Amino acid sequence: MYSSNEIIETINMISQQHLDVRTITLGISLFDCITDSKQRTCEKIYDKIMSKASNLVKIGNDISGELGVPIVNKRISVSPISLISAASKGHLEIIRTLDKIADETGIDFLGGYSALVHKAMTPYEKEFILSIPQALSTTNKICSSVNVATSKAGINMDAVALMGKIVKECAYLTKDNDSLACAKLVVFANAVEDNPFMAGAFLGTGEDDTVVNVGVSGPGVVKTALEKVDGDLTQVAECIKQTAFKITRVGQLVAKEASKRLNASFGIVDLSLAPTPVVGDSVAHILEEIGLESVGAYGTTACLAMLNDAVKKGGIMACSNVGGLSGAFIPVSEDAGMIKATEIGALNLEKLEAMTAVCSVGLDMIAIPGDTTPEVISGIIADEIAIGVVNTKTTAVRVIPVYGKKAGEYAEFGGLLGRAPIMDINKYSPAKFINRGGRIPAPLHSNKN
Repeated sequence: MYSSNEIIETINMISQQHLDVRTITLGISLFDCITDSKQRTCEKIYDKIMSKASNLVKIGNDISGELGVPIVNKRISVSPISLISAASKGHLEIIRTLDKIADETGIDFLGGYSALVHKAMTPYEKEFILSIPQALSTTNKICSSVNVATSKAGINMDAVALMGKIVKECAYLTKDNDSLACAKLVVFANAVEDNPFMAGAFLGTGEDDTVVNVGVSGPGVVKTALEKVDGDLTQVAECIKQTAFKITRVGQLVAKEASKRLNASFGIVDLSLAPTPVVGDSVAHILEEIGLESVGAYGTTACLAMLNDAVKKGGIMACSNVGGLSGAFIPVSEDAGMIKATEIGALNLEKLEAMTAVCSVGLDMIAIPGDTTPEVISGIIADEIAIGVVNTKTTAVRVIPVYGKKAGEYAEFGGLLGRAPIMDINKYSPAKFINRGGRIPAPLHSNKN
């Protein structure tokens, strides 16, 4: 039973503090759809996903209405398509099938046009990766990811070099729309198998046939709770932990109900403080409430480390199925506080990179000048991936070279993707380093067998 105070508190979180379930993501395994025929594989993919997810949007809306909890996105993630399409070489046909499914189901995004090349690339996997720009530029809801490193395997620098070119081509093919295709592409180290958040979601090989993963977000709730704390940092951390506990319980309730109605396994609740462009829904504002004049000031990384740790502790106390990424996201375009900090010069790319060593993901939704070279993009990717590999954590890069724009201008993406200031970058070339190729070996501490 819930007390009246708990019910009122939850109502206030939703109505005044922007608490929402950011996404219900239905993961669907496609391994039983593999054939050596392009047409037959596509038919099986269409039939399976439609049988499992045709009513996903309706069920999400029904749960939202019954519980009074906003559910912002309904999404699908599938097994990495590079694995599903290898037998038939039908990746281009599959992308058209997935696009049709996304439209017919009415979902917001479909993730899984993905490849796992953390140690090496087969000839087909390279062919598949080369198709990503076409896939993302000709569809609206399809998302793609490429895992180029793990702490066990090291960093596949051939894949890193290739991804710099892929990002650049994605940008060019959607240059009339502020290079939007790049916002649907993530480059990972240590990609997790149960991530409900786009653009990096795919269903891992160790998952059930159908799985519900829920992502909960509540930066506004955490900030409001901290406004009442007039104590030391131990008390601040405790407040964050207690608030994360409450938020996670809401996510668990939604996840259990969704899994029951969709006849799927309950996977995880991902308690990631994922901001939106809405004022009052900002991770940056949480850090400033803790005591920074602006995010980006000295002390920002320490504040973020405390926030991330407290969020994870609170979530794990609330639910045994916490997973995904769980922590704090720092996407520049999706966070009003991050945008302001960039505008006033308090936050730059180098400081963001330092912050990624302690946050949930990495360099996320960062717009850079459109004339940035593929080698520089690969260098940005390599630096961020190295942080993930050495620290045995998931890191990622979602960077957008906006064609025709330079530092100080803006890219307009709309919706949850927001508005991104074009950030200035170091343009000294890492080309010789990137073009060496090969593999950066795994760090010594990875040898734990």
